[in-house]
Amino acid sequence: MEWPDSGPECQLNCPHEHHEPHKQESQGNSREEQYNNSDQATSPVEHHSDLAFMEDYSNWDIIKATQYGIIERCKELIEAGYDVRRPDKENVSLLHWAAINNRIELVKYYVSKGSIVDQLGGDLNSTPLHWATRQGHLSMVVLLLKHGADPTLVDREGFTCLHLAVQFQHMPIVAYLVAKGQDIDTPDMNGQTALMMAASRIIGPEPTRFLIKLHASVNAVDKVHRNTPLHWAVLSGNVAALSALLDAGANVESINAMGETPLGMAQQNQNPWIIRCLLDATIDRSRGHFLLKVLKSFEKYKIILLFLMAVAVIWVTGYIADMESDSWLLKGILFVSTWLVIQLMIRRFISMQTYSYIPLAFLTASLFWMVITWFIRFLPDMPESDFQIPFALSITGCIYYFYKTWTAGPGYLQVPEQEQNRTIVTLAEADCLDPRVFCTRCLIRKPLRSKHCLVCDLCVAKYDHHCLWIASCIGAWNQRYFVAFLFFLFTVVIWMGYGTIVYWSLHCTTSYEKDGLWLFLTQIISCSPWIVWIFLLVVFHSSWVTFLLLNQLYQTFYLGLTTSERVSLIKRAHTGRSLGLKQNPFNHGCRQNLVDFFQCRCFGMCTPNRIDWTRQYSMDFEQPRANGFQFV
Repeated sequence: MEWPDSGPECQLNCPHEHHEPHKQESQGNSREEQYNNSDQATSPVEHHSDLAFMEDYSNWDIIKATQYGIIERCKELIEAGYDVRRPDKENVSLLHWAAINNRIELVKYYVSKGSIVDQLGGDLNSTPLHWATRQGHLSMVVLLLKHGADPTLVDREGFTCLHLAVQFQHMPIVAYLVAKGQDIDTPDMNGQTALMMAASRIIGPEPTRFLIKLHASVNAVDKVHRNTPLHWAVLSGNVAALSALLDAGANVESINAMGETPLGMAQQNQNPWIIRCLLDATIDRSRGHFLLKVLKSFEKYKIILLFLMAVAVIWVTGYIADMESDSWLLKGILFVSTWLVIQLMIRRFISMQTYSYIPLAFLTASLFWMVITWFIRFLPDMPESDFQIPFALSITGCIYYFYKTWTAGPGYLQVPEQEQNRTIVTLAEADCLDPRVFCTRCLIRKPLRSKHCLVCDLCVAKYDHHCLWIASCIGAWNQRYFVAFLFFLFTVVIWMGYGTIVYWSLHCTTSYEKDGLWLFLTQIISCSPWIVWIFLLVVFHSSWVTFLLLNQLYQTFYLGLTTSERVSLIKRAHTGRSLGLKQNPFNHGCRQNLVDFFQCRCFGMCTPNRIDWTRQYSMDFEQPRANGFQFV
């Protein structure tokens, strides 16, 4: 999720009958259409001094001067006796016009001269804080709240500032209001909470997930229809919001004033996707399904269960291929039957959260059968210690560094809720509540080189990438273990490939030079289908291991970059804004990069730089190259 810029960019709204943005989401209109700025002559201006050269503003009235932020003209008129509280003919005060156009200095001046901070005005009878919220001016919202503005006041439509911020998707303002103490479940005049509004009016996962992150109640009911947020998501056909609510534990059996459950409403609307999601959730939570209940109770053992299933699938595949039957039709039927059974088990018993562990289970099961194959099939042909000891060291190093990569963790960034609120308030009041600085999902200030992982749904210090084969992120704490794991896994597949070639040379009576390619391949397959199957696994795993290992070594030691940073720079290169892959403040040269990465001292000959990337927010360390380089 990206937030719009909340800086001091001026957006002028001209005095005509649609001077306030009107709520039209139910018709699906865009924000630009909602604002209905028909008078294009008075467009936004960046600097009022530029306008002064084009037109003499000495004759402007105070409304126009306020809109354009001509503070000298405004002061002149106020000192001449203009009442700062007097509204214009449309009942709009000067403070309203200054707030909607983000005129910070003018607001400070008007308040000092006695402006009413919560003065009502305009067609919607709203306050300046409402106007600033609709426009998404976070700095103005902060200023008005400091001067005593009340965010709980409602406009003519019954919306508080929180509801307006959600309606127009100004998430920085939502976060700031909640951090300042506004109740996230405050209802509007119709009894709808902000979460209900998000689920019913804004198609997509955001801001529903964001509000849930702020602890909005997923089972609250409105006053009129007694609908929960889940009911509203069903009515609007908002599949993404519905999924977020179900993930948060929303009650699928709640009944509204008409006696309808969310599933009943979905069946009336005949939305197949929503019906399927609700049915799955209902069955999953049903007390009568003993098997599903047992499987859910063993959720913490999902990795072991997936590993055992992968071990069984690899063995069954190899066993079918190794059958003495010469009927390829029979083997084909067995292969298809096995594939169908696997698909049935995955769809029926494996949740979406568990899918990410399937590559990990496949890798570990493949290593298991490689080791078994080595000791049963290859060991008799290569009993010498020159072969067995290196292989044993390789597999031991592979298992050890896999364990270290998994257990060390990448460096997830998590803070208590109280600290989250303090961070939001501090950044907002410093006008720095920006997605480059603040994570909208974790509600934390992001250190340098960190990034939010969408799979783990957490921020990671010095984020490199999310590795499918490890089912975990690679970051500041475990990257060196990951590189070591890749190296030892690479040596394992090399030894397995060598063992396969030795086995074929000793047990297969054919050769490429003697019989040609086709006969050579058919003889190899018929000689030992299990060895061929294991060799295919070796080839598959060696391909991605080799790529990842070389890529990690090149990026880490030569460029001093993470994978995420390199991808970002490559994208910028296509737009012509790249500063060069090697010119960055994190590249200290190959030797020093190596020393820093492994934190090795070499008996005092080397001095590694120790940087805690979980708390490094500024570039206050040595930068031998390209000061000011930024990753966006």
